[in-house]
Amino acid sequence: MSGPVRFEAAGHLGHVFASVRPAAGLQENQHSGTDGGPAGGTPRPAVVLVHGIGVSHRYLGRLHGVLAETVDTYSVDLPGFGSTPRPDHTLSVADHATYILGALEQLGVLDFVLVGHSMGTQFAIQAALQQPERIRQLVLMGPVVDPKRRTVAQQALALGYDSLFFESPSANALVFTDYLRCGPSWYLKTLRVMMDYPTEERITGVTAPVLVLRGAKDPVAGADWSRRLAGRAKTGQLLEIPGTGHVVQHNRAVEVAEAITSFAGVPAAP
Repeated sequence: MSGPVRFEAAGHLGHVFASVRPAAGLQENQHSGTDGGPAGGTPRPAVVLVHGIGVSHRYLGRLHGVLAETVDTYSVDLPGFGSTPRPDHTLSVADHATYILGALEQLGVLDFVLVGHSMGTQFAIQAALQQPERIRQLVLMGPVVDPKRRTVAQQALALGYDSLFFESPSANALVFTDYLRCGPSWYLKTLRVMMDYPTEERITGVTAPVLVLRGAKDPVAGADWSRRLAGRAKTGQLLEIPGTGHVVQHNRAVEVAEAITSFAGVPAAP
């Protein structure tokens, strides 16, 4: 994974971390075409990872590393999260989606599989609504907000329960240190945006195939909710990863990566 590249898009600053595999017939210092593939060749598959509320690319790092063995992989730190500058006003889900699409366009990544986790699933859905021609497939990991947990208190209880019983120490360390970097003020402002976004309504407008993926023990994205969300997509399916909770992509990175590449039809690495 490369160090962060800072991009300004839609008037906000964020970071993109990239792992781009050398194309056959190109030297490593040669550039790809603007379609994400070798200049003059066919488009290369790309997977873009988007984090959830309060966190950053760091808890996507294991998944990024496994995917990068097979496919060009990009992880985004959205404005106000990780080490990115904090915007001067609260951003909507649409604002974050616009940032994702704009930053990737500047990188020349115009056709990709978009993977979101937790609140990142809302950003992914909105991006697929804004520019559907660019999104090959949509993967929603641990989607929010489950109607059974419509209040902030219910969300907090579910997240606390998940952290105590279903997460590894390394996953908790990554999440909570990022929460400290985010700070309570920005977290709470963004939390209200997350709670108000009508995920279940918006997914019905997505034209790309959708994979809803959850840890089988995830108390934040319940089984019934995840199944219903997959059913409301035009072309949707649900996959559960046994033995893990909400931060499924960290604790079961290999299984999640295999699910994503299989769903996206990406050939296995030689």
